[in-house]
Amino acid sequence: MIGSLNGRLIEKYPTELLIECGGVGYEVKISLFTFSQLSENESIKIYTKLIVREDAHLLYGFYTKDEREMFNFLISVSGIGPNTALIMLSSLSPEEIANAIQTEDVSTIQKVKGIGAKTAQRVIIDLKGKVLKFSGDTEINNSKNNTNRFDALTALVSLGFDKKSAEKVLDRIDSGSETVEQLIKGALKLL
Repeated sequence: MIGSLNGRLIEKYPTELLIECGGVGYEVKISLFTFSQLSENESIKIYTKLIVREDAHLLYGFYTKDEREMFNFLISVSGIGPNTALIMLSSLSPEEIANAIQTEDVSTIQKVKGIGAKTAQRVIIDLKGKVLKFSGDTEINNSKNNTNRFDALTALVSLGFDKKSAEKVLDRIDSGSETVEQLIKGALKLL
């Protein structure tokens, strides 16, 4: 598989790039987010996902690994193909998609062209527990030791506790010096 390309940017369009690597020009489909992040430099590195179909080998490119990871999550949902996932990533950032999934905001996902109510609900159901790392939750990001707090919150949510309740408990017990285990044990006593 082709995981990334590092080469010379030959052509740049809002939906496609042509990148020369080792004398070979690769056509890469991109989102508008990736297009807006790219500068006019000739040298470029882009993360990719190769999709092989009966009639074509298609290369999709992403400016960040997070965008590529969200793309992979989206195409794992029944009814979401690579082009629909690219449209979603052109309309919303990975963080906005993750936030809509975590808050079960069907209307935000449904605003994307080609996504109906049933598909939006399926995206939420299939990806709800998987996209926690994309969440731009300020309470988690402002914590002194946000990695331990994030891991503890993820564990509590996967155990079936309500995210908001778990966050409130973690607010009370997190001084920034606790380990993940200490945070989970402390939270379990209070939940």
